[in-house]
Amino acid sequence: MRGVVFSGNSKLDIAEFDDPVPGPDDAVVEIKASGMCGSDLRFYRASAADALAVYGLQGDSAGIIAGHEPCGVVAALGSNVANGPYRIGDRVMVYHYDGCGFCDPCRTGWMQSCEKGARIFGATAHGGHADYLKVPARTLVPLPDELSFAAGAAISCGTGTAFGALVRLELNARDTIAVFGLGPVGQSAVQLAAAMGAEVIAVDIEPERVARATEFGAASVIDSTATDPIEAVRELTGGKGVSRALDCSGAPSARSATVRSSALWGRVGFVGEGRDVTLNVSPEVIRKQLTILGSYTFSIVGQTDCARFIARHGVEVDKIFTDHWKLDDAEAAYREFDKQIGGKAVIEF
Repeated sequence: MRGVVFSGNSKLDIAEFDDPVPGPDDAVVEIKASGMCGSDLRFYRASAADALAVYGLQGDSAGIIAGHEPCGVVAALGSNVANGPYRIGDRVMVYHYDGCGFCDPCRTGWMQSCEKGARIFGATAHGGHADYLKVPARTLVPLPDELSFAAGAAISCGTGTAFGALVRLELNARDTIAVFGLGPVGQSAVQLAAAMGAEVIAVDIEPERVARATEFGAASVIDSTATDPIEAVRELTGGKGVSRALDCSGAPSARSATVRSSALWGRVGFVGEGRDVTLNVSPEVIRKQLTILGSYTFSIVGQTDCARFIARHGVEVDKIFTDHWKLDDAEAAYREFDKQIGGKAVIEF
């Protein structure tokens, strides 16, 4: 089979691998869609030595297959799981983490926080940018019939991350939420927050993304290169600020703005990875009685909940995709994706 391997310094190879054979507790998934995520760019851009040192990549002689947003159909099952809940041909997503299965985080579905260390498919174990993917059957998540394989790939990381953060923020229809950073995670957050009944204010520095935000359900949009986003949020909320704010960018200025634009007793979430933030804690946090939380993706149960919510509410996740690629075009796909100016990209089979 074919698989995409990041070779370092913004280059990749499409390598040949043996077709996977399931162990007793494994499933082999025939990949139908494999999403491209902004966090993949850390591996794509890194030197080969840095990737090995920083991320601990291990694999066979051909390297690690990229892609941590896999979705497809069950192609084979191991002997111990052949009579389990899944059958050949079932439509499935893959929860892209696996842990020991016995510690408290694993038992509660948060395998990324495994006390013995988690494997991440597409980072420290083979991922979904390939014709087939072998994973423990316990990592499979049903894909509702109403959803496309591309939507399932998005839910497997970016869209699921947005959903997990909104759940952690306890968002409801009484809230007004400001979403800072309108990449694929932010776009999904706008869609999902609107579906939850909240009034959404969408903020970004990229005019094209700002212009598209109303298509995803934003009631108001702010181009923060043209206006002060904090003052704009206050004007839109009668001077009070928003009851919920979510940073999906990781940029220090956006993180600070989520806090400063929040109302008394507000709740603020950070999902954008990387970088520091400086806060004036007394007036901006303590005296406003803010709750600030970090949200790291989602549990395997949360992934199931996200897919069901999207299917039930008719959220058009496919609208976030601006680029559809084939595996043979992976080099061009990542070259374009590295520009970070469009929406979501996906490799389809």
